[in-house]
Amino acid sequence: MSQTPNTAVAVIGIDIGKNSFHVVGHDARGAIVLRQRWSRGQVEARLANLPRCLIGMEACVGAHHLSRKLASLGHDARLMPAKYVRPYSKGQKNDFNDAEAIAEAVQRPTMKFVATKTAEQLDQQALHRVRERLVSQRTGIINQIRAFVLERGIAVRQGIGFLRTELPTILATRTDALSPRMLRVIEELAGDWRRLDQRIDGLSGEIEALARQDQACSRLMTVPGIGPIISSAMVAAIGTGDVFSKGRDFGAWLGLVPKQISTGDRTILGKISRRGNRYLRVLFVQAAWVVLVRIKNWERYGLKSWIEAAKRRLHHNVLAIALANKLARIAWAVLAKGRAFELTRTDDAGVRSA
Repeated sequence: MSQTPNTAVAVIGIDIGKNSFHVVGHDARGAIVLRQRWSRGQVEARLANLPRCLIGMEACVGAHHLSRKLASLGHDARLMPAKYVRPYSKGQKNDFNDAEAIAEAVQRPTMKFVATKTAEQLDQQALHRVRERLVSQRTGIINQIRAFVLERGIAVRQGIGFLRTELPTILATRTDALSPRMLRVIEELAGDWRRLDQRIDGLSGEIEALARQDQACSRLMTVPGIGPIISSAMVAAIGTGDVFSKGRDFGAWLGLVPKQISTGDRTILGKISRRGNRYLRVLFVQAAWVVLVRIKNWERYGLKSWIEAAKRRLHHNVLAIALANKLARIAWAVLAKGRAFELTRTDDAGVRSA
């Protein structure tokens, strides 16, 4: 398709690739006036010569960097989840059809957008992702060691601390059950375990140091059960929380609300949806268990009456999920309002968190 004058382009959809980008542009009436394939080096140069446009992209690898670049050129760059773009695709799947679907989707007034992350947020997110991978590898090594010794009739009590304590004794005294070859294999796995511990501790220390220097993270750490890891992960994921209009939306994005299958006048609620950021959801569930198991003074945080009422009607696992949702909503309010968590006494002798 021949290119029409640049002044006619009002909306652009970009299908991001590794080396080539497929671009579809609409004019103010919605007609396609631009349909081209650009190399990575051409994108900024060509869009710099266009007047201000609404530019849509799917939130994927490299999209946040490009969104910041286009915003610096004066364009209104917006990112969208890929699953929300898919319904606008017409015909068979190819790169130009994908770009056209993106251009259609970005114009919808009800579309949900993804906030563009800053370079600092991406740095924090990278630290969390590397740490999560290392923790997963450490868990795999621990499970493998347990399986090897159990196959030789040696059972170790559940818990990472018990295995860490008993493993040197097992390797030194149970030569009757463990062959020299198996002793060597387990010692090498134990060495991998120690090296992973060192890397995880280093990353955790770096994340905690960054969290204590960040004002938003410091405010989040006033919420019960939330420490440096959760606060840093939350800021890295949603920034100031502006993309959500209320805490309930943030809890739904985390997947901490029930699946709803409703028709007519019937409302059926199932298990939690488990949508959105799995890593952050797991952290909030862990925070809920910390509040339930380790924190005894619930009254200090205004949670005593709520937790005691919920304990009478909910299974303890369901209670933990409900409390995780509550903590997530409180954390969003703290982040969005720019205020630390505090307990406010009301006139009717009740309490509410602010």
